[in-house]
Amino acid sequence: ATIPSSLAFHMPTASSTRENSRTGASRPESSVFQSKSLSPSCTSTALGMATWSNGQAIREYQDFLATGKSELEKEDDGPSIIVQSPSNIIPLTDAINALGSGEDVIVTPNTPLPPALGGRESYPIYITLPPYELREFIENLPDEWKARAEDFIFFSGTKVCGVVEPVLREFGMCRDAMTQVVIGFTLPPPGSGLGGVARKPEDMACNIGTDAQGDQKWAGESQSCGKWNGAVASRLESNGIRCKTVFYREWRRAMWERALYDAVWNVVGAVREEETDHADVAMFFDMEASDMMWELANNLRGGLAVTLIYGFEDRLFSIAEMRGKDEPCELIDEMFPHMQNVFPGKNRMFWEYCNYAKDKRGLLQGAEVPPVPTQLSELPSIMKQGNLRADGTI
Repeated sequence: ATIPSSLAFHMPTASSTRENSRTGASRPESSVFQSKSLSPSCTSTALGMATWSNGQAIREYQDFLATGKSELEKEDDGPSIIVQSPSNIIPLTDAINALGSGEDVIVTPNTPLPPALGGRESYPIYITLPPYELREFIENLPDEWKARAEDFIFFSGTKVCGVVEPVLREFGMCRDAMTQVVIGFTLPPPGSGLGGVARKPEDMACNIGTDAQGDQKWAGESQSCGKWNGAVASRLESNGIRCKTVFYREWRRAMWERALYDAVWNVVGAVREEETDHADVAMFFDMEASDMMWELANNLRGGLAVTLIYGFEDRLFSIAEMRGKDEPCELIDEMFPHMQNVFPGKNRMFWEYCNYAKDKRGLLQGAEVPPVPTQLSELPSIMKQGNLRADGTI
């Protein structure tokens, strides 16, 4: 089944060359529990194209240089605290616990924290709450927990965690010192293993060949940044799961790349009349997925100062082709604000699909779906898909 012809598409159907990606930067936040934001401005030039002015990337790079760090500092793994929801326990809790050595302590929010764990006064605190509980969790932190905020570890990616950046940004927790993880491993449901326990997570990273220097290229690998990046990587790698440790700026681009995959593949597939998995989208609806990805990616650049890393389209299609079989395309009401409704800009094609899913397919009935923009307030850019030249030549 296809989308009815009455559903108008407003993104150009440019050739789907999966190498048309590029690098860019993002912005950090300042101290914990402060709300800060920078708004981009848009002006029209004589060339008739939108020109974005956004200081986020520049400020982030200046802050990075001010640290004087050229190499990551890595802490060792060890006994840790795992924070689970008292009412909505998600598979991430069991996954992190299964990857540990059996010495972790699982608690609920605001439980008194031990003064030391495994002989260390500072220890990792894995926050495995669903994203729709994060704001309330941070707002109600007791002083004892606030004092340990830099030991928190937050997760992004997949239908379980989505995008938590908007919530963390409200409290100044999007920055170099804060440990964050992009999930690149399976999250088996409870009772899926022997004896009624959850199976151990498995690596979902995809080897997609070698680059010009002969180095292996990977798609969908886990990535971590911040204070406990080394502890996270050690925990994952000891269980056969790849984990790349990076600075926050690079991690943020990887996080939004994963967010693009989670949003687009589920939207494009969920509107079909028959059940559709991620591999089906890559095989049969690749042009729709490609156009929607570029629409969202172009607005990320202007709205959040995030320009995705070169080759992102090839990597995302590889994930779907290699790992997407039997992964159903779903639109989940409670996750909609954290998976789909997180992208800046008008995104007309994207919202047409989301509104079609609600109005015609009966999905997202409990979610507030923004209306389809009636007109674009910004002039279309002369810049082609992934092309960094202003003359329109690819």
